[in-house]
Amino acid sequence: MSTSFFRTAACCLAGCLALAGCGKKFNPASGEVSQAQVSEAGDAALVTVANPEQYPAVTAGQIVQPDTLNVTGSVFPDISREIPVISMANGRVVDIRAQLDDNVKKGQLLFSVESPDISAAFDTYVKAAADEQMANTAYRRAQDLYQHGAYSQAQLEQAEDAEKDAKADLTAAGQQLKIFGVDKDHPSPIVNVYAPTSGVIVAQNITNAAATGMSLSGTATAFTIADLHTVWVLCDVYENDLPKVHLGQEATIHLTAYPDRQLSGRVSDIGPVLDPTLRTAKVRIEVPNPGILRLGMFLTATLTSRNGVIRATVPATAILHLHDRDWVFVPAGQKQFRRVEVSGGDMLPGGMQAILAGINPGDKVVKDVLNLEATAEAQ
Repeated sequence: MSTSFFRTAACCLAGCLALAGCGKKFNPASGEVSQAQVSEAGDAALVTVANPEQYPAVTAGQIVQPDTLNVTGSVFPDISREIPVISMANGRVVDIRAQLDDNVKKGQLLFSVESPDISAAFDTYVKAAADEQMANTAYRRAQDLYQHGAYSQAQLEQAEDAEKDAKADLTAAGQQLKIFGVDKDHPSPIVNVYAPTSGVIVAQNITNAAATGMSLSGTATAFTIADLHTVWVLCDVYENDLPKVHLGQEATIHLTAYPDRQLSGRVSDIGPVLDPTLRTAKVRIEVPNPGILRLGMFLTATLTSRNGVIRATVPATAILHLHDRDWVFVPAGQKQFRRVEVSGGDMLPGGMQAILAGINPGDKVVKDVLNLEATAEAQ
């Protein structure tokens, strides 16, 4: 902060002190009325007054509060709740019934694919069914012949093995149709792909007439559906603040978009790798989504530690708010007051306020800076 700022702030307080002390004082020894004097010391952080007794000081108290850490972050989907939608059959997209950002239900039709794979798979199934039927007939005939002594044990076992092989081929062909999503009793070259779960479509990689399928180049995922009932908040925590973070720790979420709303979450992961440039670790907070959290939202998370810390407390009137910063004035002797920057904390009962940093319990501070200004105006 520039020296001119400190001098400006010092002049402001000096003006308040001067006005507050501009009342005339009677000197019994000389019988004369003396005028209170205010002067600025050479140090921009020091203010000298003629009558320091007009500005009483109080001793900063103390309070034990849970240690807190404020970090910024953004909203991401829970990857364990992200489900890819894939067409197992290769082909051309002929109909799309959903698009990016849609809310879909489990079992809802998403798109249809015209696939040559279906014809080949159904042909294999028909042939396997015919082969199994023939093998089964041959096996039953072999059993009858064996019972009448016309077939040897080896011939019966050979017919039984052929029937088992044919049945296995038929099962595999039927399973292939099932994987493609085709009803073997009502075959069609069009494959319908349905939503495997309910959620929001957060990614779309297909268009009408586009190619899709497992064996084609590019991504095989046509859509990605995310369940956003629970989301992740990923925050960057500096290396020296990591001791304040632990798994299961409660976090209060403050949204930039909804400043009046406050959500709760818990720390579910602390990244094991630091960013080599920023020296930060990713901390993941799981947050139930009431419906207002959107992916990519910026927010502030307040992490509450299990351990309490001792903080100073002063009257709220002892704090000077100047240029978005907080200051107090402490007696410096020689009729001087020193301006000290502090970090204000929570408001407390009885008109008190906690101080996060800047002064310690037991330090002296000017009791009422604002009252000094009011006194000056009254005089």
